[in-house]
Amino acid sequence: MKKVFHSAEQAIEGLIFDGMKIAAGGFGLCGIPEESIEALKLSGVKNLIIASNNAGIDDFGIGLLLQTKQVKKMISSYVGENAEFMRQYLSGELELEFNPQGTLAERMRAGGAGIPGFYTKTGVGTVIAEGKEHKDFNGQTYILEEAFVADLSIVKAWKGDEEGNLIYRKTARNFNPVAATCGKKCIAEVEELVPIGSIDPDHIHTPGIFVNRIFVGKHEKRIENMTLSEWGLIYVGSESNGC
Repeated sequence: MKKVFHSAEQAIEGLIFDGMKIAAGGFGLCGIPEESIEALKLSGVKNLIIASNNAGIDDFGIGLLLQTKQVKKMISSYVGENAEFMRQYLSGELELEFNPQGTLAERMRAGGAGIPGFYTKTGVGTVIAEGKEHKDFNGQTYILEEAFVADLSIVKAWKGDEEGNLIYRKTARNFNPVAATCGKKCIAEVEELVPIGSIDPDHIHTPGIFVNRIFVGKHEKRIENMTLSEWGLIYVGSESNGC
């Protein structure tokens, strides 16, 4: 089966539909599948349900899909740094399901592993626990969280081969490995595509069996925050940490 495509637009063809569930890798501005997001924007697909740690910023990442009102619901851990995200949520235009970061990551991992749900103490006694099953184990109360299974996963990796085996770079790994496994289909965009056999099997983070389509992107290395100090520049979210 051919996995290599020439562009994000070609890679999403035949895989998208209105109302679909999408799992997106990335954390802040690091490791975002930016070209896949841009292709979704241009496609006009709407009423999307997207699980992602956050929604980028107003003009980058999933923030682009929020601007065009293509997202119906976000399943996220963090709303800050995206004014449009906050505005749509507070105005009632956008549904939002808050998940603690570890819970969201485990929901994706469980979805990829075929585990329907799991119990966690995180969120007990808060709004996170409302409407969820509670169960006691060894005198401690836990809540039941359901796995997240997406119709499509979109991830960004540093290097991949023609079979879809992926390596993520430093902190750009973040949510990408678990997002890749929980989708019924997975599209990976990479900075470098190498021949089969070029990657040491011990270095692979996401095995190619989870990846259906792969393409090489031209990625922007954004700096999320830049801080000046007496010692010079301190970067957060730059190429230095794997974005």
